[in-house]
Amino acid sequence: MEPQPTADPRGTVETVFRIESPRIIAAVARTVRDVGIAEELAQDALVAALEQWPRDGVPDNPGAWLMATAKHRAVDLIRRRENYARKLQDIGRDLETTAPPEEPSALHDPDDIDDDLLRLVFTACHPVLSPQARIALTLRLLGGLTTPEIARAFLVPEPTIAQRIVRAKRTLATKNVAFEVPYGPDREARLGSVLDVIYLIFNEGYAATAGDDWLRPALCEDALRLARVLSGLMPKEPEVHGLTALLEFQTSRAAARTGPLGEPILLKDQNRRRWNRMLIARGITALSRADATATGAPGPYALQAAIAACHAHAYTYEETDWKTIATLYGLLAARAPSPVVELNRAVAVSMADGPEAALEIVDAIAAEPALRDYHLLPSVRGDLLLRLGRTAQARAEFERAAGLTRNERERELLLRRATEAS
Repeated sequence: MEPQPTADPRGTVETVFRIESPRIIAAVARTVRDVGIAEELAQDALVAALEQWPRDGVPDNPGAWLMATAKHRAVDLIRRRENYARKLQDIGRDLETTAPPEEPSALHDPDDIDDDLLRLVFTACHPVLSPQARIALTLRLLGGLTTPEIARAFLVPEPTIAQRIVRAKRTLATKNVAFEVPYGPDREARLGSVLDVIYLIFNEGYAATAGDDWLRPALCEDALRLARVLSGLMPKEPEVHGLTALLEFQTSRAAARTGPLGEPILLKDQNRRRWNRMLIARGITALSRADATATGAPGPYALQAAIAACHAHAYTYEETDWKTIATLYGLLAARAPSPVVELNRAVAVSMADGPEAALEIVDAIAAEPALRDYHLLPSVRGDLLLRLGRTAQARAEFERAAGLTRNERERELLLRRATEAS
């Protein structure tokens, strides 16, 4: 069948490329063993499509066309290199088996694509890179975001993001980071890095650290999509399912977390009829998979997902099982101790056992260096003091929290609470 013309070939090219680029980059990287070069070759394929599709029409299988074109160029690049002989020794028969067929509509084994994607995930989140570099590179290679889009999402100057991505690629190349999925203890350590990066991306979208908007839904969507892809690629990893479940539950509340003007709405004031029951059902399914694949005690993400499930099962704030949530936070504090977990545990304890017991927990961690500039510490403390009737102290804590946050929406909320406390 001949390629069919389309009203907007350029738009089609860009849409297909955004969907297919992670797989294309992953497949090409397996051949050239360099993520940076693989991305350049994928971009070359995009340019070729922008030149040819408006003239010749969009092919029947545009994703396969882009894949084949990028892989042809990868093989040509290797053949042009002066060290071709050494490359042949390194990749041997792999060069022939990964070379694209004459017909671009024929894709190689989908299982190989998945294996390549998994390699790309672990490469982009390699511990040799800084957390900021891992996030930028993951969004670029796996999220399909452009440098300006990443910069806008994190309110960082575009040149800063561009430098992070360039340096990340250079670091992977100079450190000779293998394009592979590690096994054994290395895999467990690296998987934690992968999950942390996805979680950080989601958190920035769920409660933005700075700027005029409290939510950035696009980042939440990117993180959830990455988690779902990873759960499909690693179906036997309980923490992968645990993270996916957590993000499904958290995303289900998105529509109820802000008002008409984008103002934050606290959990106790949210209209739970606006919670997405389909996403909650997906979260329950993912959490069941985490439980089914676990061979020991649940991991941190599975525990957080279980906490989120308690909220999801309560149709009103008053029905929330705070005793169970406090118990789960205790398990989480033992499994992955941190001052932030203790602060969250204090909130649950305040609902289960009263604000006085919770205030003891908060005061015990108040001097932690990690919480020195953390605005939620005085925010939680202000809420506890308010419930104890110590209004003047509560107002001071809310004002201190407002001075620490860099998010305008959250600052407005905290200042309003300070006013209400007085």
